[in-house]
Amino acid sequence: MGIGSGVGVAWEGVHASVAALDALTALGALDQEDAFLASGVAVGSGAALGSGVVIGSGVDVLQRRYEIRLERLELTARLEAQLAAMKARDAAEAIGFQQAMTPPDASVQDRTYAEMSVVEEIAGVLTVSSAAAGALVEQSRKICSLPPVFQALSAGAMSWQHARIVADETEGLDQAGAAALVAHFFDPDAPHPARGAAPGELVPSRFRAKVRAWRERHHPETLQKRHAKGVADRRMEYTPDRDGMAWVSLYLPGDTACAIWNRTTATARGLQGPNEPRTITQLRPDIAASLLLSDGASRSADSRPGTEIGKVPTPRADVLVMVPVFSLLGLTDEPAMLDGLGPIPASMARKLVADGANSFYRILVDPRDGAPLEIGRKNYRLTETIKRWIRMRDAKCTFPGCTNRTPDNETDHLQAWETGGTTGASNLAQLCPKHHRLKHHTQWTPDPATNNESPGWTSPTGRHYKPEHPHPEPTHWPPAIHPGQRSLLEEVLLQRLAN
Repeated sequence: MGIGSGVGVAWEGVHASVAALDALTALGALDQEDAFLASGVAVGSGAALGSGVVIGSGVDVLQRRYEIRLERLELTARLEAQLAAMKARDAAEAIGFQQAMTPPDASVQDRTYAEMSVVEEIAGVLTVSSAAAGALVEQSRKICSLPPVFQALSAGAMSWQHARIVADETEGLDQAGAAALVAHFFDPDAPHPARGAAPGELVPSRFRAKVRAWRERHHPETLQKRHAKGVADRRMEYTPDRDGMAWVSLYLPGDTACAIWNRTTATARGLQGPNEPRTITQLRPDIAASLLLSDGASRSADSRPGTEIGKVPTPRADVLVMVPVFSLLGLTDEPAMLDGLGPIPASMARKLVADGANSFYRILVDPRDGAPLEIGRKNYRLTETIKRWIRMRDAKCTFPGCTNRTPDNETDHLQAWETGGTTGASNLAQLCPKHHRLKHHTQWTPDPATNNESPGWTSPTGRHYKPEHPHPEPTHWPPAIHPGQRSLLEEVLLQRLAN
């Protein structure tokens, strides 16, 4: 379906959302709403309200008012997405109409100024800066060139923010690459389609992480080459802020940055206690400042054998790295996955496994389907093994929308031990301390998990939130291995790993 043919459908969606909102706001003022909800209509012969809900004399007025507000928010979000689709289409078409009005023999300069004029017109109409209008035009043209994305936005199935993520992450991909990325996330009939929660059911930051991970794996230029360019651009930045504060940020290789974050978090957790008033958010910068500025830290660094200021050691923090078998052996350059970061170059993974063996736990990947095989470890205690497996499976706190992926997330029993819950992968999941407490004090209820899939959740009002699922794919095979030899080699590799 092209953009033009989708205009009528988009408008129909807008009208439907407005009508649904009208139905929920038809009660008018709060006193009228209260009077209606508490009117004492006999149970069984009640009046319909909103989405087919029947109100009777036994209704909990406050509970129903609460539910109506949630329904309004849900409908408003859908309407905002549908209007964003209309806005994107109009911005893209405005540029197209201006190009059509430009004489065919116009110079490049004239065409450039004509397009600049349209952008300035859009900026004036929307009361935004020229830069913001230019960004809107570029994002709109990209989104409108990807029909499945535009259709999802028009239907209100995802937000403008989600659509922008697709536009951002397809930048630099050719037409075929962009189409493949979109098909993976929006076409259930595509080869190896995304599973679990749909794009619009994920918070934007999680959707971006999943899209970026797929892009890194399928990008035409190897991650190793792109990473080398990024390493050359590493830097430290200082930005003054108001109230006598300032920001210091580091642009570093991902494994180093991840290890710094994990170490400061672990140290902060260790300092917390009844006599420590600082929060973990306050402790992290205090610890980082102490490590960087203390004379003791400098002397310690200077006296450490083989270590000198300015030389970055191999990170030593408890981190899982999932490495394809052939990549670990150096036969391919397929990216690995670093817990807490995402895709990393194969060379970085090999270095972490070789030099950081006391703190990085390798997870080998089955060459047949990309599923994890086992966790390399020196500690064979069952509890530690299970914790690392759950951490690898879930990657972060499993609560809907939570992005906390620090190593000190808690491995919680989904069904409490005292009510018959077992200590197995299907009854365990990662929860951050905040959502661990919430689970035990409210009616948020997790689904059962599986060995390879995290649990979904059901809210106190009955809304179900699907889990995020990993998207394992068959590993890259070395070019020298003939397809006919793969089955035999798979068996040999699995036997070696089993032993």
